Amino acid sequence: MSKVLVRGLIIVWALAVSEVCVAQSVALPDFTELVERSAPAVVNIRTTARISQSHMQQFPDLDENDPGWEFFRRFFPQPGPQPNPHQGPAPRTPRPDREMPRGQGSGFLISADGYVMTNHHVVEGADEITVTLPDKREFKGRVVGSDQRSDVALVKIEGSGLPTSKIGDPARLKVGEWVIAIGSPFGLQNTVTAGIVSAKGRETGELLPFIQTDAAVNPGNSGGPLINMRGEVVGVNSQIFTTSGAYAGISFAIPIDEAIRISDQLRTQGKIVRGRIGVLIGEVSRDVAEAIGLQRAAGALVSSVESDGPADKAGVEPGDVFLKFDGKPVESQSDLRRMVAGTKPGSKISATVWRNGASRDLQITVAEMQADQARLGRADPGHPNPAATDALGLVTSDVPADQQKELKIKGGVLVEGADGPAALAGIRVGDLILAINNVEVSGAKQFGELVSKLDLKKPAALLVRTGEQSRFVIVHPTEH
Repeated sequence: MSKVLVRGLIIVWALAVSEVCVAQSVALPDFTELVERSAPAVVNIRTTARISQSHMQQFPDLDENDPGWEFFRRFFPQPGPQPNPHQGPAPRTPRPDREMPRGQGSGFLISADGYVMTNHHVVEGADEITVTLPDKREFKGRVVGSDQRSDVALVKIEGSGLPTSKIGDPARLKVGEWVIAIGSPFGLQNTVTAGIVSAKGRETGELLPFIQTDAAVNPGNSGGPLINMRGEVVGVNSQIFTTSGAYAGISFAIPIDEAIRISDQLRTQGKIVRGRIGVLIGEVSRDVAEAIGLQRAAGALVSSVESDGPADKAGVEPGDVFLKFDGKPVESQSDLRRMVAGTKPGSKISATVWRNGASRDLQITVAEMQADQARLGRADPGHPNPAATDALGLVTSDVPADQQKELKIKGGVLVEGADGPAALAGIRVGDLILAINNVEVSGAKQFGELVSKLDLKKPAALLVRTGEQSRFVIVHPTEH
């Protein structure tokens, strides 16, 4: 191979490597300008709690050799000369309360006149709040309002012309998009971490859906902003998934549109008003959906209806599946819970439920959320008049008329005995069976006839009530 050809190949290789390096440098984001624009509005929040020294009287006098002596000496120092513990306790005198550090977190300014967004758990139980800006200015903060359910709090500091955060639209976020988190993890103020959006609408059992990211978030980051590449706040860092207490690669942020909606209510009303309709709900499994005739496993399954509550007055029954609420599709129980909570009390809305193989529309007047006080009821497992054991492994009897009236049911059967497939499915003595495969049960005789006509090669969907709770139970007759 000639030297000219070799030199030519080297040049081509060098150019190719150069192009790859340039492509990589272009692909990797530069966060410097983004941080410069966003960081000035991110604050550190320190809180203190007032500790009464009188609570120390509940502890016995400690010997200086006691392992707890050093702890109390360091964290509860006493002014003046200390008595020798070997000479007996000195007379106790009242001492003033002490301000003890409680914790710290992060927040961000959403208005130039000093409104700060943060988490409820950052300021909960605080007697004094200190807000520190990146330029080292410190302000005393007061809680305007705080909501435990959403973990959103609004703090006010006295100032004007303060730097503010630009608010974005979480709906525009895409999974895989770069985001940064700014806050004070472990007290290290103005710490910047970066990652991508790992998932949207993540359900964690809370009232709000979360934005999941892999941006490092640790204790102290709580309440800080999650920021997109346009410099807009799209979330409030709130939770982490961890087994050790520190970051484990997964963090969650409250969507900023939800947080702003809550903070607006806190600013104007000092509290959050939520709607309720008086139902307990669960998910619709694939087996249940197939058995009751739904095309897919979606909606919210009603397990219990509060007596004389809004849903009860509208005609909602245990075993119904909410498909739509106020014209919006209900994909899961979390969807319905959020829709109801976000509806103004007193509003009359239309809901679509699935019952006995068909959909029906109901009008529900939403009430204000309060503690449920539904009375529990249960059939008497010792009631006589048992029917014969059936193909499902059940022994059933009629439910007395007075008990039907008390429980607000029509018909149904009482489970006197459960064996085989029924027992394997979780049905127990004392349960009530209200329907089978979308057919309402009127009594033991009719239930027996329905069971005798079942295709024993297919699972049966039984609407079972235990106390105030109703659920669909899938029973496989072939397991008998």
